[in-house]
Amino acid sequence: MAGRIPSSFIDDLIARSDIVEIVDSRVKLKKAGRNYQACCPFHNEKTPSFSVSQEKQFYYCFGCGAKGNAISFIMEYERLDFVEAVEDLAKQYGLEVPREKGGTPLKSQEQRNEREQDYELMGKVARYFEYQLKHHKNAPQIIDYLKNRGLSGKVVKHWGIGYAPQEWDALLSKFGNDAPAVERLLALKVVNQNDNKRRYDFFRHRVMFPIHDKRGRVVAFGGRIIDDEGPKYLNSPETRIFHKSYELYGLYQSRQANRKLERLMVVEGYMDVVALSQFGIDYSVAALGTATTPDHIQTLFKSTSEVVCCYDGDRAGREAAWRALENALPFLQDGKIMKFLFLPDGEDPDSMVRKIGKEAFETLISEAKPLSGFFFDALIKKHSIASIEGMAALKAEAMPLIKQILGENQRTMMMAQLKKVCKEGDGHDYDADTKHANKHRKIKRTDYKSPANIVLSPLRMIIRLLLESPRLASSVDIVNPHSLSVDKISGLSMLLEIYDYCLRVPNANTASLFEAFREHPHIHHLSKLFSAPIEDNIDLEAEYIACFSTLVKWQVNARLDELMAKQEFELLTQDEVKEITALLLATDS
Repeated sequence: MAGRIPSSFIDDLIARSDIVEIVDSRVKLKKAGRNYQACCPFHNEKTPSFSVSQEKQFYYCFGCGAKGNAISFIMEYERLDFVEAVEDLAKQYGLEVPREKGGTPLKSQEQRNEREQDYELMGKVARYFEYQLKHHKNAPQIIDYLKNRGLSGKVVKHWGIGYAPQEWDALLSKFGNDAPAVERLLALKVVNQNDNKRRYDFFRHRVMFPIHDKRGRVVAFGGRIIDDEGPKYLNSPETRIFHKSYELYGLYQSRQANRKLERLMVVEGYMDVVALSQFGIDYSVAALGTATTPDHIQTLFKSTSEVVCCYDGDRAGREAAWRALENALPFLQDGKIMKFLFLPDGEDPDSMVRKIGKEAFETLISEAKPLSGFFFDALIKKHSIASIEGMAALKAEAMPLIKQILGENQRTMMMAQLKKVCKEGDGHDYDADTKHANKHRKIKRTDYKSPANIVLSPLRMIIRLLLESPRLASSVDIVNPHSLSVDKISGLSMLLEIYDYCLRVPNANTASLFEAFREHPHIHHLSKLFSAPIEDNIDLEAEYIACFSTLVKWQVNARLDELMAKQEFELLTQDEVKEITALLLATDS
């Protein structure tokens, strides 16, 4: 595309990027004091002389003199020209590179100064909230609230937790000294303006959690309610320095606390992150009032190789987990691990860690369900694999999702597991049972092209026998189709309708049965089925019982397959273990 890239965009791109993250994704860095170091990627050396400063967003090699910012590094490392490097970096953050078509572009220095003033003001606002927590007239009430939540003074200070005064314009009066200052407060959404041009503080009478970007700068706030007035959490709207789909609360602190992040755990609330850190679990983050987005997933996997998503075990928690799973699949490279931890009903990480302690909680984390386990477990619960239709539906939903997986090995293994779940090339051969049953059934064979030529499966044969002799329903007590499962025996609903009619009208004959079903949507199927002839000397009752026994056998095997598949991905209950034992004994008998 023709046209220069605006310098303002380049400044914004550099401000948004983190050079430590960019270098570390290509050259593994180690913490060394305030900086990071590695062997230089631009010349051969055995002793690390390549230093990266997160504070200055700059790298320098004391051996060969290579130096520069994030764009310079990408240019040198990837052997790209300037434009290609900018486009590559922009792509990492989901940005489209604009081009100038004319006019005078904003001066880069002016843009840079404005952005720095934004960060500086947000830092001042954060310190103002901290000050209010100690000195406002409501401070004792807020401090008692935090103590009752189990937070120590040390952890409150570490996270910069503060208090937004309940007055309508406390913050505005403090920082809105002139018109430009007020405009900046409005732009950063810490002050609001209504339709009547009245201006007021966005956050009032709330516990305040400052949100830092990857470089440690305050870019937004989350405010938690203290009483029952208003929403539980109020988050900063998006601004020119804050985009909630990119930022994660606690990520900066997690990276500062761990030289190498072995794992990151995603939780739902700010208080969960803070409480876990108080117990020494300093690798948790929270999304900012939104679901875990693809950008969040990308950011997480750039920071660590293992991500654990912790949710409530209720329906809403599992739905949120499924959305996170779907967003993660396109970024799931080989070597990247995603797990899911579901807490008991009524528990969250804050309450759980206080109840069981750090060691037990970290045991839960280490035993979290792998993505593959949660994936198939959720699909098996949604689609009954006891029937061909259920397995087909499961496969139809699973295939497009698995194909999105980036890692070739993970994708291949998930496909193999899908085949195993769907019993492809394995499992019980229902077709063989049908062929075996028909082999011993005395049915007249007619020409294949004849309308009467119907393959009589055991279920169809029972219907055929009831059409022939409705009295079988009431006279043969051992046969009860209602003991079968509609989910596991395809076509059972039609049999049940006919069986129930035969029970209600014990003196019915074939003619009255057909009359009762004259308006039934499947009457043509019944008519076609009745045209399949049977031998005059066949033992109708014995055949009726034999076909029902085959259906029972099918159901036993279907339920056994279902439980065995479930056992692959989660622990069975004691009742389910007993059921498997009983079913295995039934199949052996």
